[in-house]
Amino acid sequence: MDQLSVAHLLGIKYLKPSDIELIFKTADHFKEVINRPIKKVPSLRDITIANLFFENSTRTKLSFELAEKRLSADVINFSASQSSLKKGETLIDTVNNILSMKVDIVVMRHAHVGAGVFLSKHVNAKIINAGDGTHEHPTQALLDSYSIREKLGTVKGKKIVIIGDILHSRVALSNIFALQMQGAEVKVCGPTTLIPKYIRSLGVSVETNLKKALEWCDVANVLRVQNERMDINYFPSTREYTQLFGINKEMLENLEKKIVIMHPGPINRGVEITSDVADSEQSIILNQVENGVAIRMAVIYLLAEQIKK
Repeated sequence: MDQLSVAHLLGIKYLKPSDIELIFKTADHFKEVINRPIKKVPSLRDITIANLFFENSTRTKLSFELAEKRLSADVINFSASQSSLKKGETLIDTVNNILSMKVDIVVMRHAHVGAGVFLSKHVNAKIINAGDGTHEHPTQALLDSYSIREKLGTVKGKKIVIIGDILHSRVALSNIFALQMQGAEVKVCGPTTLIPKYIRSLGVSVETNLKKALEWCDVANVLRVQNERMDINYFPSTREYTQLFGINKEMLENLEKKIVIMHPGPINRGVEITSDVADSEQSIILNQVENGVAIRMAVIYLLAEQIKK
C-alpha cells in the first residue's frame, strides 16, 4: 500500500506530486463508494477524529464530518464560540485536553496563519489543516484540482485563472501550489489592491482585465470578496467591483470556447458571479462539493493508515 510522504496535511506546499496522485487515486475509490446505496465503509472503525473549528464554516465542516462518518470513525465536534477559549484557555491547552480523551486525528480551522504547523509540533496526533487564516486551505485545492481532472481529463497543460480577492484568499494560495505541481498554467485576475505584491514570485502572471483573462483560460475559479477580513476599503463599492470583475452569462456566451466555472463557496450571487452563471451547464460548483467528501475521505484514510495501533 502506498503511503503519503507527510505525517500531517498542513498545506499543499509540503506535498509531493506523488502525494497528490495517491490522494486522487484513493478519492476515485471513495467517490464510487459514496454513490452506492450503502455509503459507509468500516475502514476507520476504531479511529477518533476531533473537528476543531475556531472560525465559521458550513461546507468544509459538513464535508469533513460526512467524510469521517462515511469511514465509520468516531467524531467529536468543537466550536470555539461555545468553548473555554472564551475563558482564556490557550490553543495548546484546549487541544491537549481534547487529546487526553484519546483522539487520533485533529481537523482544525483557525484564524491565525500557521496554527496547524504550530499544533503539529506540540501535540501527538495527525493534523489536517481545514484553513489557517489567509494562508492555506489544502483540501479545497485538492478537490478543485480533482474536479478539473474529472471534467477535462487532466490538469497538466490547462490554463486556470483565479479571479477575485486573491489577497485574503487561502484557497488561491493552495490552488496555485497544487495546480503548478500538476503542470497547469496559472493566472490571477482582480483589482490591483486585492492582488498580493509577491504573487509574481510564485510564477503566476497577473491580468487586471477580466475579459482578457476569460478569453485566455480553460477554467475560471471565481472567489468571493472576503469583506470580513478587510479593515480598509480596497475598492470603491460592491457595485463597481461587480461592473469590473463580475461574471455574467452574456460574457460567457461571447467567448470563443466554453470555459469551466468553479467557485469554492460561499457564493455572493450577483457580485462575483450571477445566478445564471453559477447554475449553468459550464459550472461544476456542485461537483466540487461532492468531490470534497471523496477527497477528504481519501486524506483522512491515508493519514489514519500511518497510525500505529
